[in-house]
Amino acid sequence: MTSKPFPQDFVWGTATSSYQIEGAWQADGKGESIWDRFAHTPGKIMDQSSGDVACDHYQRWPQDIALMKELGLHAYRFSIAWPRILPQGSGAVNQAGIGFYSRLVDGLLEAGIVPFVTLYHWDMPQALQDKGGWPQRSTAEAFVEYADVISRALGDRVKHWITHNEPWCASFLSYQIGEHAPGLHDWPAALAASHHLLLSHGWAVPVLRRNSPGAEVGITLNFTASEIATPTPENVVAARVYDGYFNRWFLDAVCGRHYPADMMEGYRQAGFVPAGGAGFIQDGDMAAIAAPIDFLGVNYYTRFMLKADGNNPPMPADDAEHATLPRTDMGWEIFPQGLYELLCRLHFEYKLPKLYITENGASFADGPGADGQVHDTRRIDYLRAHFDAAHRAMKAGAPLAGYFVWSLMDNFEWARGYTERFGIVWVDYETQERMLKDSALWYKGVIAANAFE
Repeated sequence: MTSKPFPQDFVWGTATSSYQIEGAWQADGKGESIWDRFAHTPGKIMDQSSGDVACDHYQRWPQDIALMKELGLHAYRFSIAWPRILPQGSGAVNQAGIGFYSRLVDGLLEAGIVPFVTLYHWDMPQALQDKGGWPQRSTAEAFVEYADVISRALGDRVKHWITHNEPWCASFLSYQIGEHAPGLHDWPAALAASHHLLLSHGWAVPVLRRNSPGAEVGITLNFTASEIATPTPENVVAARVYDGYFNRWFLDAVCGRHYPADMMEGYRQAGFVPAGGAGFIQDGDMAAIAAPIDFLGVNYYTRFMLKADGNNPPMPADDAEHATLPRTDMGWEIFPQGLYELLCRLHFEYKLPKLYITENGASFADGPGADGQVHDTRRIDYLRAHFDAAHRAMKAGAPLAGYFVWSLMDNFEWARGYTERFGIVWVDYETQERMLKDSALWYKGVIAANAFE
């Protein structure tokens, strides 16, 4: 096989999020988050579990940094738990929470690992949700206060900031579909939440630049490939609508193109926004959302096979008959070509200055075998195919600067609890033992060679 090298300055890393790994949900003055409340509500989590302990990273972070160093990681993307910093969402600052992340950042830098910090990976303080949450403009204002506090504390050492992770999940999946905290089913609330998430991003960008001179600032969006098997006019429209709902709604706004006109009209026709315009959009909002970013974080996992089904708004149905590719344990089709096409689209259609793949990975349940090792060959195959897609996109001109595998370690997978394992490091949740899977050892080799075969 031919070796496929990456540029010398390419960044190889892994990613996690606070609620999924930290545990210590009531430690050292931390406030309650919406995920604490949601996971403690019977029936919300598949295996009735929670992130109360998770991977106990709050206590075991030196051990986890040692694992990262052993793998040769260049960078580590992690998120900060907002309620550790501001337990009520605003106001009084919890210095113990700041101290934890300050020690984590120092430990990473001492190990030669660059910290990429995500400010919001969904664990909003419950106190803000009690006041209405993301559908309220005041939550965007509180987020900027939080961004100011934490960037003043860490901005001398952290030089890569991500405001939000996957605002589609924090709005539509959480306020419309109800699968994630706070678990609502309210279209107008979801639309307002999506706007205020993006607005808080735009407002936070200049704050981060002020408090962290010379830093790169961006946002991470999640994307899917919208595919159709039967090219009827109705299905073509359905794929376009789903692309607007999932991809363009957020991407266009961040890139200064306002919200997609076709989607706004569809939401008006459905009665989700008034005929005279969306009341949650105020003068100057769209310009604020379009604050120039240094990079876009790209999360990609799978495609959706779609067909028209007559819904209003026309949210297309899953075309299960034609969803025929191999799947991960999450049930997601493995479609690396979608990553290639996405990176090319972001480059040629949106002219973004820099891209990082901030999440890509697969859930496979492979555990320790008779020899005590985890031989997760399917994950290696998955990653190799997606590295190849990224490599091809770079050859086509996409300005991809780094790749963060999801995830460093097995962890709490949101509404699915501990039923899914995305990690390249095996975690025994009873003993908290960590073990490098074969995929971790393979990835270590890729990083060392800066190439794969």
